[in-house]
Amino acid sequence: MNDNSGAPNPPRFPQLTMAQLNPEQRPLAEEIIKFSSVGIGGPYNIMLRSPVFLRRMLDLLDYLRWNTSLPLRLNEFAILIVGRRWRSQVEWYAHMPIATKAGLPESIIADLKQKKRPEGMRDDEAIVYDFCTELAATHEVSDETFERAKRILGEQQVVDLVAVSGTYVTVAMLLSVAQAMPPEGKELPFKPGEL
Repeated sequence: MNDNSGAPNPPRFPQLTMAQLNPEQRPLAEEIIKFSSVGIGGPYNIMLRSPVFLRRMLDLLDYLRWNTSLPLRLNEFAILIVGRRWRSQVEWYAHMPIATKAGLPESIIADLKQKKRPEGMRDDEAIVYDFCTELAATHEVSDETFERAKRILGEQQVVDLVAVSGTYVTVAMLLSVAQAMPPEGKELPFKPGEL
């Protein structure tokens, strides 16, 4: 973000380096580096400021990212739905390639990025979209949407879908407050002024 002069503001949470980390933060950072495409950047740079919170989030993310009952394609679709709704540059930057690799069609990703209900979705993709969008917009889901989700996904996947969506809202909020951006030199997924 810029102030009125057009000059960039200093980062709200300057990027931490391994040398700056205290003994409580360092083992968490070492764990993050093993799996993160952004190292200790992105949301981890922010969460490192609260090591107890970060420890709990890493445990939750371990389940929600790699051990959830949802197929990876649907899990990443849910994350992209949250990222698009929050216009989260970092979430979209980090998760769009994972979603593509997991088999989410590029046409669905492109429609979502344009804030359109994607065309050509499979039944499971359509219910993930409808469920997550309805829950975010109205803070509830209708009986019809819930029953459809339960029929297509099953109870455990419905619970995991809510959990991944809510967790990535938290991540999007952290990134928003920090005004975090993708790594320098990388193209912004959402252009300035684009809704």
